[in-house]
Amino acid sequence: MDDKHMQIGEVAARTELSLRTIRHYEETGLVIPSARSQGGFRLYTETDVQRLMVIRRMKPLGFTLDQMRDLLDATDCLDANGDLDADERETLLVRVREYEQVATEQVDKLRTQLSRAEDFAATLGARLEQNTAVTRP
Repeated sequence: MDDKHMQIGEVAARTELSLRTIRHYEETGLVIPSARSQGGFRLYTETDVQRLMVIRRMKPLGFTLDQMRDLLDATDCLDANGDLDADERETLLVRVREYEQVATEQVDKLRTQLSRAEDFAATLGARLEQNTAVTRP
């Protein structure tokens, strides 16, 4: 399932991220290509794509690269599952819950901003309509 390799162009198209952004995330250690072709091209798997999607979703919520890295490390440890004792697992779950709480708060703030922006646009539209009606003979 995860053995199909994709080049960076296909990954960019699937994630709607630019090549430059994907390379930046590689430079910062957030996403490392799973392999390289004989010609040195970056090769990514579905797991890499999913990791990029997590990053893409965190970015508009204002998370820093360090926070993204921290969350990804926590979820990687949880997904690996093998050698975690109950305390380690709970510590990781607390970290993930904290990110979930911050994300939820940011979503609420964005909804408020969007509502205000929609009201503003509607007000401008009504004003234009009203003034256009007045100037017509």
